[in-house]
Amino acid sequence: MSVTTTPVAAPAPRARIRLDLSMPVMIAFALILAGLIVVPMAWLFVFAFTDKTGAPTLANFARLLNDDTFFEPLITTLTIATSVGVICCLIAAPMGWLVARTDMPLKGTVRTLIMASFVTPPFLGAIAWELLAAPNSGLLNQAWRSATGGDAATEPLFNIYSLTGLIFVICCYTFPYVFVLVANALDRIPGELEDASSMLGGRTWTTARRITIPLALPALLAGMLIAFLQALNLFGSPAILAIPAGFNTLTTKIWTLFQFPPKPELAAAASLPLLLLTIILLRGQAKILSRGGYTVVGGKYGSPRLVRLGWMKLPAVVLCFALLMLPVFLPYGALLNAAFSKTASRLVTFDTLTLQNFHFTFFELSQTRRVLQNTFLLAALTATAGTILALVIAYLVARKAVPGYRFLAALATAPIAVPGIVLGVGLFLSYTRPPLVLYGTLWILLIAYVTVELPAAYQQLSSAFHSVHPELEEASRILGASRLQALRQITAPLLRTGVIATWCFIFVAVVRELSAAIILFTSDTKVMSVLIFDLKESGDLGAIAVLGLVMLLMSAAVIIMANRIPGFGGGPRLRNS
Repeated sequence: MSVTTTPVAAPAPRARIRLDLSMPVMIAFALILAGLIVVPMAWLFVFAFTDKTGAPTLANFARLLNDDTFFEPLITTLTIATSVGVICCLIAAPMGWLVARTDMPLKGTVRTLIMASFVTPPFLGAIAWELLAAPNSGLLNQAWRSATGGDAATEPLFNIYSLTGLIFVICCYTFPYVFVLVANALDRIPGELEDASSMLGGRTWTTARRITIPLALPALLAGMLIAFLQALNLFGSPAILAIPAGFNTLTTKIWTLFQFPPKPELAAAASLPLLLLTIILLRGQAKILSRGGYTVVGGKYGSPRLVRLGWMKLPAVVLCFALLMLPVFLPYGALLNAAFSKTASRLVTFDTLTLQNFHFTFFELSQTRRVLQNTFLLAALTATAGTILALVIAYLVARKAVPGYRFLAALATAPIAVPGIVLGVGLFLSYTRPPLVLYGTLWILLIAYVTVELPAAYQQLSSAFHSVHPELEEASRILGASRLQALRQITAPLLRTGVIATWCFIFVAVVRELSAAIILFTSDTKVMSVLIFDLKESGDLGAIAVLGLVMLLMSAAVIIMANRIPGFGGGPRLRNS
């Protein structure tokens, strides 16, 4: 007897349910970004256009326009910003050309020293130049009187407490922005274009006029706008140099409106012109950089052709190092002298060498420990939160992962149009009343720092994402991973150097930030920049010098440690915005 068996088909495997949280994540991050930027700006507009009873009004703007103490700072600010923009281009363009397009020796050293000025907070540079060029006690003026045999009544060689002095100091710490744009643009110009011009009989100046300058001009114009914008929104240097000189800029005027008795509605109204002007300038910069009139089309090109300087090599090097004396060597020397001298206005000698300033700062000044803890904690938390936030947003935008990714990109870059002092005013108005009272806590400073640094972090990581091919993530998705798993397991490790650079950039930027913090701090939430500003008003120059050196060393240590991480040296370098 035979038995016939009928094969039974195996049950079909159940479809694997893959949970993709991309859309909820997109919504969550959109809400976070809206909370960071929309909420404070909304309250800024509410206070600007209402009176103390909450009724709509334009009286706040009328009071400002009829007040000479507001109109004069506006004109002064525009004068400073215009002067800084022009002067920075006149300085940075030749230096950028010498470093990028000539055979000048020590080019790497010059680049490094220019980048070092990014680490120096402008307000600290202003204090250092006070030590150097104050009319009576400045070290340079004392040296001038000694050399000419003059006395205290002799006219000083330099007067840093003037409009000219303020423009000079701002230029010292703004021209690197223009230099970076110009040097990078010159580095990218294909050498074949200039070689072709030379073979067709074009002289060096003809080639420069018809090829090099037109290709570099958009970067130069964008750099001028950046310099204008930096000078327009700067608070620290004007507060240190302009107020003692008897005049205000727009940012210092906004700050004075928060002094007793505070006038928050006028501060909000005064902030809006600064916000509007910043937005217009940023739109102009973006339009210049995206113009199509002078672009290079094609694939791979050779390195740019270097111009041989011949006997001009030595004068070129001397010129660059002479210019670098102003933002780097002289200010750092003044801070070191003040830190180790019994009297900051006297050159240190073996007889006057002392460590008393360090002892006072770390053991007698009661605020130092809390301030250092607050600064380091906020810098680390902001760097971590900002990097994670920028990483996820840059991924969603670069990979077009969710509908509305352009909206996320717009929100992530929107804070760049908000000056720090304006953001501080908006956050103060937002979080000093229910339902969420954060004023007086470190949380409000954390929100401010993340908001200020998010655009640069997003742009840096967005560029890094474009260097990682999406096929790697697609392979992970085929094997069952969600977008977030692909980001965590595949893409993030490949972006290690970019993530580290972004973290370091945010950390350094937070350590030196003053504009927003000066509006939002309390006695328990002071940070290092605010303490230095307060000590300036009390005249403790030795303690200021010590804290300034600590700030510089902290920033430098973070950068050095990051560069020692294997694989980091070949990745994106730290840039300051």
